[in-house]
Amino acid sequence: MAATIERLAKLKQISLRIAMAQINCLVGDLEGNFDKIRANIRAAEELGADIAVFPELAITGYPPEDLLLKPKFVSDNLEYLRKLAKVVRDTAVIVGFVDRKGKSIHNSAAVIYRGKICGVYHKMRLPNYGVFDEERYFEEGGEPLVFKFGQCFFAVSICEDLWHRDSPIKLQAELGAKLIFNINASPYHSGKIKEREDIIRKQAKLNKVSIAYVNLVGGQDELVFDGQSIVVDNNGKLIKRAEAFKEELLAADIVLPAARSKSSKRIIAVTDKIPDKNKPVLTKREIKPLEPLVEVYQALVLGLKDYINKNGFKKVVIGLSGGIDSALVAVLAVDAIGKDNVTGVYMPSRYSSNESETDAKELAVNLGIEFKVVPIEQMFEAYISVLSPHFAGKEPNIAEENLQARIRGNLLMALSNKFGWLVLTTGNKSEMSTGYATLYGDMAGGFAVIKDVPKTLVYKLATYRNSLGAIIPERVFTKEPTAELKPNQKDSDTLPVYTKLDPILKVYIEEDKDLGKITSLGFDSKVVSQILSMVDKSEYKRRQSPPGIKITPKSFGKDRRMPITNKYIS
Repeated sequence: MAATIERLAKLKQISLRIAMAQINCLVGDLEGNFDKIRANIRAAEELGADIAVFPELAITGYPPEDLLLKPKFVSDNLEYLRKLAKVVRDTAVIVGFVDRKGKSIHNSAAVIYRGKICGVYHKMRLPNYGVFDEERYFEEGGEPLVFKFGQCFFAVSICEDLWHRDSPIKLQAELGAKLIFNINASPYHSGKIKEREDIIRKQAKLNKVSIAYVNLVGGQDELVFDGQSIVVDNNGKLIKRAEAFKEELLAADIVLPAARSKSSKRIIAVTDKIPDKNKPVLTKREIKPLEPLVEVYQALVLGLKDYINKNGFKKVVIGLSGGIDSALVAVLAVDAIGKDNVTGVYMPSRYSSNESETDAKELAVNLGIEFKVVPIEQMFEAYISVLSPHFAGKEPNIAEENLQARIRGNLLMALSNKFGWLVLTTGNKSEMSTGYATLYGDMAGGFAVIKDVPKTLVYKLATYRNSLGAIIPERVFTKEPTAELKPNQKDSDTLPVYTKLDPILKVYIEEDKDLGKITSLGFDSKVVSQILSMVDKSEYKRRQSPPGIKITPKSFGKDRRMPITNKYIS
């Protein structure tokens, strides 16, 4: 190590060891987040790290939403920052927190060294689109900062700061920064990782700086943070990558040009000399990006696991129909929290087929979960008997169909209340989009795991999971989808086949294309018009549905905020 340092000194270069703490924070758990940060600081010290860096708003968790409107919450977070400063020794620490200046608050990063908060950077680019609404809470930062750390000039930026061509990084590089720490709480959706890494590489090459990008990991309500922190050099070449969807302390050695002496009010001196440390040899490894289906599957598992655990649940209950959607939800649940914590309930009616019960039971046996059969026929007959005088002269229709779904919803909620189980709903994005679901029926529950997963993707994910071991019965893949609420019912009686439906939903919901533009893509105008009408008329249902995991570029909820009362026709 000494010989390496001497050789670098002759070349006017320095080697810096950084430790990037890709941690899973819990919103509002200031003490728990503090404990996790402190533990990772100690682990970074053991690795001989010169600088340890943590994600955006690591002290508060992300996104804190309207907790930020509570003055005491902001004050408490500042108190934990001060407590954190007291435990920082010879490894400098960069950590995200909420700063307060007068009546304004800022999304901020503190640079701490030897018990002192040396400087605070305020995020300069606030995202206010999609799931982000930071302008609701924060004020933009006024100027970039650079920190002098021995012979190294580094700068700190926060998430969105990186995504603009006129990024604060450009100004920081002009001030002499050779290393940019970009701290993040960047939520996952399919395809985002490549887009993100392309931006990081471009900014590194454009500004001739190395970039250490540290991301949050874990589930928070409908969001999943994928981690996948990376370090690139000033040519955009990958130095190291952290794993996806896992906590990790990623250590890397970066060679940087030695800093030239500069003077500016925006350059903050942290220390004149970096202390010598015992630096154990780092393990060499290559982490490759996940395949797209694996990536989505792992996002769903982590999002589900964290929603259950962070909200204090131990077990879940699922209505098993014998179909593909409930099968996928059950497998995800077992992968998330283990077979002993999952109960499947099959609730047959007069319209349920023998094959459905066989498939539901076989799935439960394959998973090793508890399996209950609760027939709904007597309850259904009681409803029909009570309602028959009021339904007199009317032909059976969707009212009788939805009664069955609502009976099932009541049964699952009864089990939830009695045993403290979380009810997982099984509706997919295709159904939620078109309203092909029963309010207070199959939509009743606490968490909608596959709410943002189109039906065609449900099949692909189930196929992927079966490739790891045959769990879902083969017939579940091949039989025609049906709600089994009336004789010989099929989903295609009401909806176009999913291979035609899902592409139309994607361009309408995720790309905001109108009827004319969608039709110009080669879709039948009558079919498109029918689908768009179904989507628009179902907004009131979606507003009352449980939260679900975001895995597409635009999910229902924060991503897409349409009025319920709406006369506009696309």
